[in-house]
Amino acid sequence: MSNNYYFESWGRFPRRIHLGEIVPQSINTVADSINSVNALVLPRGMGRSYGDSCLNDGGYLLFTRLLNKFVNFNPDMGILRCESGVTLDEILKVFVPQGWFLPVTPGTKFVTIGGAIANDVHGKNHHKAGTFGSHVICFELERSDGTRMICSKDRNADWYEATIGGLGLTGVILWADIRLKPINGPYIEMESIKFENLDEFFQISQESEAHCEYTVSWLDCLHNDGVRGIFMRGNHINKLEKEEMKAVHKNPTWKAFPFDAPSFLLSTVTIKLFNILFYNKQIIRKQRRIVHYDPFFYPLDNVNNWNRMYGKRGFLQWQCVVPVKNNKDAIRTILKEISKSKLGSFLVVLKEFGSIPAHGMLSFPMPGITLALDFPNVGEKLFSLLNKLDDIVCSAGGRIYPAKDARMSGKTFRSSFPKFEEFIKYVDPKLSSSFYRRVGGRNDIAN
Repeated sequence: MSNNYYFESWGRFPRRIHLGEIVPQSINTVADSINSVNALVLPRGMGRSYGDSCLNDGGYLLFTRLLNKFVNFNPDMGILRCESGVTLDEILKVFVPQGWFLPVTPGTKFVTIGGAIANDVHGKNHHKAGTFGSHVICFELERSDGTRMICSKDRNADWYEATIGGLGLTGVILWADIRLKPINGPYIEMESIKFENLDEFFQISQESEAHCEYTVSWLDCLHNDGVRGIFMRGNHINKLEKEEMKAVHKNPTWKAFPFDAPSFLLSTVTIKLFNILFYNKQIIRKQRRIVHYDPFFYPLDNVNNWNRMYGKRGFLQWQCVVPVKNNKDAIRTILKEISKSKLGSFLVVLKEFGSIPAHGMLSFPMPGITLALDFPNVGEKLFSLLNKLDDIVCSAGGRIYPAKDARMSGKTFRSSFPKFEEFIKYVDPKLSSSFYRRVGGRNDIAN
């Protein structure tokens, strides 16, 4: 334990001063660890949240890195029990060779099970599988007073719903039972299709919904005041290849972004140039190929510290969802505002969510369309744009993703998540976060 540590999120904005970190040695020492300090505490896994939901300024961070044990696996049911600090990366390495895959995965595998539950993450198969929480059978939650409870849809169901998507504020998840999905091999049959406007995107998306397990699109939002992009869809390979079953991913050991990039690399000109090159690297309109799951699901994981690409000021990822009935008009308006601002992005992701309801009180996905963008942190001009985009989303009945947010107002958050007041009842009095306090959460004890 030490004093006055700076910690930052994956987006490198904001940076916050903390009193230090505490690291429980096992699941049996979690409550003692929390109560070993006289300040607010926040559980933290890999710290891959983009904004301040993984920060706790003025308090302590409780790292779950040693809660990393596989407990058991039922091969008949595909049910894995593991401690909350186990990462998706570790699960893939052990279980892909045995013919099992994650039921839902976000765009990075460097996420803990506890983090995946606390943010109720989603993936390219949301229209088929819903959120990660939909595949969590049960978990054990420990409160700072030492109370431990098993939570599932049928047992302590209110705590189950508060903790899934609950941003790590209801207690510390000790372990969880996750239902994995069977696969024949580690490869994906992938198809990428170029589209020239939003109407074409919606048409391809609807065509893909029934027969493609995974769908996602990259978007060029600075193209001649319009949009164009590449729609990617795929399914797990059907052919059983015994040797290929062993081909799990390898961690990047030599690919790393070597320095904090200078600001001129992040100008509108360079972003437009990147977008032109990326869009045109595929020459024909439709392309089919077989790819390994690693580049298909985790293209950015292949470069260590890729977040340094945005320089010392960092970046903000903004992700919204707007409901189906309003999505086309709202998304068009949002993209026009971004184009007008000239604040483009290398990474723009567009996808339709399905109708499978999420279980968490604060779960982000809803039926509709989701748009995610990385913006270099250029200061007030960017914050003003994002406030304007928030207003469009709220007017359309949508939401901003808390796991990626670093600046939305408490009013925006509360209007987007009407169960927030109910959720507050389940917050552990010793746990808190910078995000929680920023959007209007309160704690019963002082720092």
